[in-house]
Amino acid sequence: MQAPTDLDRLTDFFDRYGSALTRGDVAGIAGCYALPGMVIADSYSFTFTSPAAVALSFLGAAPAYNEQQIVAAHAQLRDVQQLSTALAMVEVEWEYLDSLGNAVPGESYRYLLRCDAAGPRITTVIATR
Repeated sequence: MQAPTDLDRLTDFFDRYGSALTRGDVAGIAGCYALPGMVIADSYSFTFTSPAAVALSFLGAAPAYNEQQIVAAHAQLRDVQQLSTALAMVEVEWEYLDSLGNAVPGESYRYLLRCDAAGPRITTVIATR
């Protein structure tokens, strides 16, 4: 098995995840998560233990992307820290593009990923900005 910090694998993974987010593909989003999973921000945190719970937690994101006319999301990997043979912490700054091709201010997160034979999966998302 390759190390989870293989940049090509991580880039492909976040490309898939960003595409699922902007398309509102909740099944695709759910497929990017290891279970149980957790999301942490300054004012809230929640966990999910099933693909359905992941999908439900992201249903609210699709209207926000549509409202801003966001059609693409590109992950810039700012830092990758190998924590163990299977775990990596990845700092990502998202760049968004609207339907007119304009850049939309993005967000930053740290993702704790677990990598196995199926590839990287998100275990924890931490909002950093």
